Amino acid sequence: MKKLYFSAVLVLMSMAVQAQNVQLHYDFGRFIYPDEETGRQKVTMTLEQFKADKWGSWFYFIDIDFSRKFTEGAYAEISREFNLSKKLPIAAHVEYNGGLNRFGSFQQAALLGAAWNGHSADFSKTYSVQLMYKRFFKSYEYTRGYHSFQLTGVWGLNFAQGKGTFSGFIDFWRGEKANGHGQLVVLTEPQLWYNVTPHLSFGSEIEISNNFVYNTFNDKSFFVNPTLAAKWKF
Repeated sequence: MKKLYFSAVLVLMSMAVQAQNVQLHYDFGRFIYPDEETGRQKVTMTLEQFKADKWGSWFYFIDIDFSRKFTEGAYAEISREFNLSKKLPIAAHVEYNGGLNRFGSFQQAALLGAAWNGHSADFSKTYSVQLMYKRFFKSYEYTRGYHSFQLTGVWGLNFAQGKGTFSGFIDFWRGEKANGHGQLVVLTEPQLWYNVTPHLSFGSEIEISNNFVYNTFNDKSFFVNPTLAAKWKF
């Protein structure tokens, strides 16, 4: 869960102008790919918060990854949107990504662009499309700063009288190979939740990616990593 959930923002918008939740995900990736992902985290805890105000909205999340012996790392994204029009659902989007792991740090990045947000009349269906300039910074040895872009699509769907939620995002951005050549990175994380109560949900997330997982075992670049999860909304 190295990238998360503007979909959660959109779903939460249908419930309150301020909301917070914590999620616990048990990851099956290391069982599916015992060679390529032998060091993948077993458990991820995610804390999210969304807050709307008269200018736009704030959103942040923190992922904390655990293995049996270590806290593997903590990764965060924080974003601010500023509404640009009273008639059109367009907003300026500013974002920071970064964090630490037990080997050093994740490569930091800053993003700047625009978002087009929409929803159905009852907020049961929501979507967002974001196009952004992305700047990666030299964050540790063997990395370098470079210019990039990111295209993000987000969706949220409540169904079965609010008992079910299908949400997720898909990201496309320009990454760089070790030799400095560019490559297209794709990451999507659809989630399906059964809402037991207004506060408690159980479900799953499936991380599907290409050129995203760090793999030194072979040249495989496409991975599907499912989880089992629980969520508590405050």
